[in-house]
Amino acid sequence: QVQLVESGGGLVQAGGSLRLSCAASGCTFIDYTLGWLRQAPGKEREFVAAIGWGGNRKDYTDSVKGRFTISRDNANNTVYLQMNSLTLEETADYYCAARANDDLRKGVKDYDHWGQGTQVTVSS
Repeated sequence: QVQLVESGGGLVQAGGSLRLSCAASGCTFIDYTLGWLRQAPGKEREFVAAIGWGGNRKDYTDSVKGRFTISRDNANNTVYLQMNSLTLEETADYYCAARANDDLRKGVKDYDHWGQGTQVTVSS
């Protein structure tokens, strides 16, 4: 059973930075594409970033390109999301997700396994 546990959320001022982490267990980590998705209050869950098996292929939603960086440490079964220059609109619950294919997907339904989420609140 794949388990994903996020950490690193919290309160940050607009323009600030946070680094989210997601620790995986119960799987062969390198066999999974990992993604970060978020859900703001009253909105649908949306794709943020994804990273392929080897860590070289990455994809981002347009609004975070140049500010967010996804990375993974296959030796420690962990995926990260470095978020810089955060905006008020990025207040959301951030979820780590995994899919057992080496292709980068943006759809919520493309991911088979999910963490419980970590809350990010951006204040003015």
